[in-house]
Amino acid sequence: MTNSNVRILVVDDEPPIRKLLRVGLASQGYAVSEAPNAKVAIELMEQEKPDLVLLDLGLPGMGGHELLRKWRDEGVDVPVVILSSRTDEAGIVNALELGADDYVTKPFGMNELVARIRVALRHKFQQQGEKPVFQSGDLSVDLVKRIVKVEGREIKLSPKEYDILRILVQHAGKVLTHHFILKQIWGDSTDVQYLRVYVRQLRQKIEKIPDQPRYITTETGVGYRLRVE
Repeated sequence: MTNSNVRILVVDDEPPIRKLLRVGLASQGYAVSEAPNAKVAIELMEQEKPDLVLLDLGLPGMGGHELLRKWRDEGVDVPVVILSSRTDEAGIVNALELGADDYVTKPFGMNELVARIRVALRHKFQQQGEKPVFQSGDLSVDLVKRIVKVEGREIKLSPKEYDILRILVQHAGKVLTHHFILKQIWGDSTDVQYLRVYVRQLRQKIEKIPDQPRYITTETGVGYRLRVE
């Protein structure tokens, strides 16, 4: 699907932000619709069936979290990328737990935003499930044979380390919250320190410079993302 066939719904109450997004996304070939509040967004969702939503959390009246919860409760599975302030880590985490696909913080660069949009759309349009072998740079993960290699060398991981890497691979390019990963690996455990310890060990094994990770990046206060190269 080409960009010209993709419609993006921008939901933000600030006219300058909507204009910036309209001009920037149009220059990338996307069709753009705009909504200044939740009421208009709900109407446009029904009328136009957009392929992706850019959603500001600080909407007047019905806020972004409430709107997102409404859509997900109604079975609307359109990808949603959150627009948020840099200081609203709790709001970002809450939105991701409600079903948002990703986020960018204001002020944002158009290149960064378009990259997030492409990742979210790829997950929607490609019915690919798990690929047998994931490749990013010098890192390869065989999800069938459970073999991890860096620069062609096989890396031995503990079961927990592999499970964390597998989950990141399954959602490559997307940010995963601490809570999401913890729930997948430890069930009811909520101690994020467990996760930090294992991610640190995992980086020691797959990263050339563990303190400057190339693959598993930290989303401060939110979670982790596996970069796709």
